[in-house]
Amino acid sequence: MNLLAFDTSTEILRAGAQRCGAAVVEEEAAGGANASAALIPLLQRLLAHAGLDMRELDAIVFGRGPGSFTGIRTACSVAQGLGFGAGVPVLGVDTLLAVAEDARHRAAEADRIVAVLDARMGEVYAARYVFDAGAWRREGDMVLARPQTLEVPEGWVLAGNAFAAHGEALPQGARRIEASPSATALLRLAPKLIAAGQAHDAAQALPVYIRDKVAQTTEERAQARQKQTTP
Repeated sequence: MNLLAFDTSTEILRAGAQRCGAAVVEEEAAGGANASAALIPLLQRLLAHAGLDMRELDAIVFGRGPGSFTGIRTACSVAQGLGFGAGVPVLGVDTLLAVAEDARHRAAEADRIVAVLDARMGEVYAARYVFDAGAWRREGDMVLARPQTLEVPEGWVLAGNAFAAHGEALPQGARRIEASPSATALLRLAPKLIAAGQAHDAAQALPVYIRDKVAQTTEERAQARQKQTTP
């Protein structure tokens, strides 16, 4: 398949392109507030390096969340615009699923994963995934939670980008793997998801939000700091 993939849900913008049967062309850049300005030129560069025209793509693959509110909106908007313009279907992939796939690629024996992404405000996004018979399935819902409340069953791996921010608060004892919603993970996931009928018209490039609020009041921030410093 000819695919273009990108994720802007974290502080790092990740993108990649792949012509059928060829190696992945991948690039990273600063995300966050910079993602909206940097993403389209980066995608154009990757397509050129891969020798692809936008209309040759089988799908545009993007991380649909959860993650940065602004980043997810950027990803959906760009996927919609490119999809409409080129007449190409879009495939939204849960960012936590991409984290699980990235962790499995880093450690082949990791097939039961609690994927976590830093959600800021003292919280993490998390979900449990099991890799079985060549495919992932999610156990339960994706959640927004305080890291202290997460449970990692025995034998499961904790994987994601939340260790620097929440390492001491996250459950201890489980194996940890630094992992991200990488472009290569999205590209590995895409063929089976497309075969399962999950690619759609560009109008369906919709986000997955878990947190309703994206900012705290001054009082809420003070209360959060108090909780973090209270033994």
